[in-house]
Amino acid sequence: MEQANPMAPSDKGDSSQQPFGKFKPNREVIKFNENIINNNVNAASVACRFDKKQKQSSSIIINHAIGAHYTLFQSLHYISYSRTLHKRHKLVLTCQQRTEGTIRGKASESKAFMENLSQADATELVKSITPLLDSGRHKGQAGKIAVIGGCREYTGAPYFAAISALKIGADLSHVFCTREAAIVIKSYSPELIVHPVLEESYSIKVDEKESVRNKVLADVSKWIERFDCIVVGPGLGRDPFLLECVREIILLARRGNTPLVIDGDGLFLVTNNPELVAGYSLAILTPNVNEHKRLVQKVMEQDQSPLGDKNGMKDKDAPQQLQMLSMQMGGVTILQKGKTDLISDGNKVYGVSIFGSPRRCGGQGDILSGSVAVFSSWARYGAISDKNDMKFRFSSNPAILGAIAGSVLMRKAASVAFEQHKRSTLTTNIIEVLGKRICNIFKSSALKAFTFEPHCRI
Repeated sequence: MEQANPMAPSDKGDSSQQPFGKFKPNREVIKFNENIINNNVNAASVACRFDKKQKQSSSIIINHAIGAHYTLFQSLHYISYSRTLHKRHKLVLTCQQRTEGTIRGKASESKAFMENLSQADATELVKSITPLLDSGRHKGQAGKIAVIGGCREYTGAPYFAAISALKIGADLSHVFCTREAAIVIKSYSPELIVHPVLEESYSIKVDEKESVRNKVLADVSKWIERFDCIVVGPGLGRDPFLLECVREIILLARRGNTPLVIDGDGLFLVTNNPELVAGYSLAILTPNVNEHKRLVQKVMEQDQSPLGDKNGMKDKDAPQQLQMLSMQMGGVTILQKGKTDLISDGNKVYGVSIFGSPRRCGGQGDILSGSVAVFSSWARYGAISDKNDMKFRFSSNPAILGAIAGSVLMRKAASVAFEQHKRSTLTTNIIEVLGKRICNIFKSSALKAFTFEPHCRI
């Protein structure tokens, strides 16, 4: 008898079953999904025990298993993380280790997985995402961004992320931080809306934690649905109580389908609790080299990546590792910062290698997170041009488009700042040229913007 699919839509049309716009996970659905994974793992394991003549059939079985499970995972949109993803990871590793044509394969095969964007393509993509200036628009329509971060020790990072969003073209930029950080951040710029609502452990008594946590969540929840994107992590710190509150804020954002960009100490929180963003297609992670390594070790449960050798990850294998990581987290978009920025949502890997700056001053990642938040929100709300070739060539995922555009603009701005300041280049120098770089991208129409004609690009 054919097994019934518990994910089939109900005729009753119960809206309570669709909190994320898709089917709400329940025990029956999760059990159904896990049974499929178990059967696929067992079939793959048996097939792989045969000699080399059987490897081809083994590869077919495994590829079918991966495809079947990934389709299920995407349709669920959100699912219990630990056991399901762990079993899927076992299946993928079986495919890698015991069949031919794996990610450890030939260099030519490895390169085929990544599309390295040319400067012309990258510039055209930024143009296609950036909205038009229109005198008929009102405040807030070009983007409302929030940054969750800022504590006693770190006040610069949330400022960099928030002010970068404004410099690129967002209308409003908010910062949710601790009381001690609020006064400092407000003194940096009157343009930012600062909310001193977060608390750290040292400032509250043990018996007050529950009431303080509820107050923090109440204060944030009043605002959260107004934002087009929330950046979590710049200058957040690692205070346990603060991280506990931010964990609940992330869940609030998920329930409201609010896009997230996770950076800095937000990645520390997500690395230790991957289920916070697993399966959430509106989340973008922006790890650096070390943050990415810790994420791989946690999610893929590998001290040493299976894609590299004893000397570490090979550059040619990095795109495939990123793609695997994104797939195992359920289609979360990941922007891995490096010499070449690698971006993937599990379907394809894009590379941005436009020259930026050899100066590695702190704060550049905060500019990037603010930039990605703005561009992804623009892409999400239909600012993409009607060019069919662009829609076909690049992903239709707004998170991917925003991550690429943010990377491109950050690199171009860093390049200009370095030309001017060389070794003394600071993050503030890069922020100052963000707007100029966008104007340079739209040289022909930038002059029109000063005449205040409708429908001109910034």
